[in-house]
Amino acid sequence: MSDCLFCKIVAKTLPAKIVHEDADTVAFEDLNPQAPTHVLIVPRKHVATMVDLAPEDDALVGKLFRAGAAIAKARGIDGPGYRVVMNHNRDAGQSVFHIHLHVLGGRRMGWPPG
Repeated sequence: MSDCLFCKIVAKTLPAKIVHEDADTVAFEDLNPQAPTHVLIVPRKHVATMVDLAPEDDALVGKLFRAGAAIAKARGIDGPGYRVVMNHNRDAGQSVFHIHLHVLGGRRMGWPPG
């Protein structure tokens, strides 16, 4: 989608600090980090919300999580622990309507989150 912020990052028409990319996913530093490590992982394919995922996207969702695990390991937060979050719609905090995982770590995470 031409007006999607994350599609522009995927297309590299908008700058971002990309930390991981493969054939299906792109990961980049969050501009407003909520933890020492705060990386967003997006699929290259535009999917607005979780309810827009189709059965053929099942493998893509798995690839998002595998990318998150690889990033956590590379950052050294896999041992102490980290949080993976996907917000769905405005009330949950989704502000960019292109599904994405937040990988947060590098500090102790409280519960409930907010």
